[in-house]
Amino acid sequence: MSSDILLRFAYAIGIIFLGVGAYWLLSQRLLARAGNNINSLLSPLPNKPTIVYFTTPDCAPCKTVQRPALEKLASLLGEKLHVIEIDATERPDLAKTWGVMSVPTTFLLNARGEARYVNNGVTRAEKLMEQILTL
Repeated sequence: MSSDILLRFAYAIGIIFLGVGAYWLLSQRLLARAGNNINSLLSPLPNKPTIVYFTTPDCAPCKTVQRPALEKLASLLGEKLHVIEIDATERPDLAKTWGVMSVPTTFLLNARGEARYVNNGVTRAEKLMEQILTL
């Protein structure tokens, strides 16, 4: 009985590690795609941290959580932050090029225009601020 429990526990841990690894690989792939496509979006580079925010008009979490979080950051950082909002329904080619699979999706670019973080789904202002401070 106890060996059966240990075996199930080992399977569960293995599945968790596989999931975390798959998510990490996907994030790295999205960052690489974003890095290759920055010139299609930013010309010239703003020389400050930039958030590229993909949304749609009917996205409820975008309106209720993500946009207020970005507005809070913009008010706190002022001219030190550049925010680009992209409607994925109007620019599906750009969303596909950047590898956006769901909205909201935010990419954080450093001052040199290198993609450093990708957040799939809603991201709170505190986490975005943490990420910006590490750029």
